[in-house]
Amino acid sequence: MTQFTDDDLNAFSSDGPVPLPPSGTYIRCGGVKVWFGEYGAGPAVVLAHGGMGNAGNFGHQVPALVDAGYRVIAIDSRGHGRSGWDGTPFSYVQFAEDVLAVLDQLRIERAAVVGWSDGACTGLALARAHPERVAGVFFFACNVDASGAWPFEMTEVIGNCLKRHRKDYAMLSPAPERFDMMSAALQEMQGSQPNYSPADLGAISVPVTVAWAASDEFIRPHHARYIAEAIPDARLVELPGVTHFAPVQRPADFNAAVLEFLEANKPRASSWRSPPTEVC
Repeated sequence: MTQFTDDDLNAFSSDGPVPLPPSGTYIRCGGVKVWFGEYGAGPAVVLAHGGMGNAGNFGHQVPALVDAGYRVIAIDSRGHGRSGWDGTPFSYVQFAEDVLAVLDQLRIERAAVVGWSDGACTGLALARAHPERVAGVFFFACNVDASGAWPFEMTEVIGNCLKRHRKDYAMLSPAPERFDMMSAALQEMQGSQPNYSPADLGAISVPVTVAWAASDEFIRPHHARYIAEAIPDARLVELPGVTHFAPVQRPADFNAAVLEFLEANKPRASSWRSPPTEVC
């Protein structure tokens, strides 16, 4: 059977990934409504998407993880997708606190985090601030300081991705006219965050798998190796034949790497917690 591929993101641009199941709800955090969807049952996995995207970008991943026996929580970061935004500056720490609020709402003590691009940095920020809540981080396609990023160069693949993001924002966002404002705020955040030192990385105490694509348009290959070497006991996994957009270019290959990571880092059954006394 031929595996689905979309290396140029032509299908992603025109049609998007497989739609998520029609469910989802909101949590209010700091005055902002953050959207999330919950699918399946089993050990909890948070899917954290990249900048300008939304949870629907994981349309190829949600069914595969549910079929493998996981409870999947896919979140629209504030200012993205269906989630609101109060116009304040973005930060990975705030994104991580929003994820924590969702976990509290769902009474989940510990979850693995699968992060793509900005979502990878969100997962690492959550692991640094609340390691007791994170079973592990699958860190794909992000840098931890400015030295890890290539100078930006527009390509056809990036252009196709941006077309999809604009279409989705127009359809999903409660303020569709703010796409350019959101994009500018993201660039401001990415210009200074994250900025982790070797000591910061060395203090991370949860299991981390650093996944990288040799043809990543944004992240230098040596930087992925540096992250994996700096985080104690981290693993480095190469995804051949893909770029920054592996989850939608060759989802079967991406999913296989994620499932291998999850199998090694499942939260134990005892990790479910009693209801929270309050929600963010």
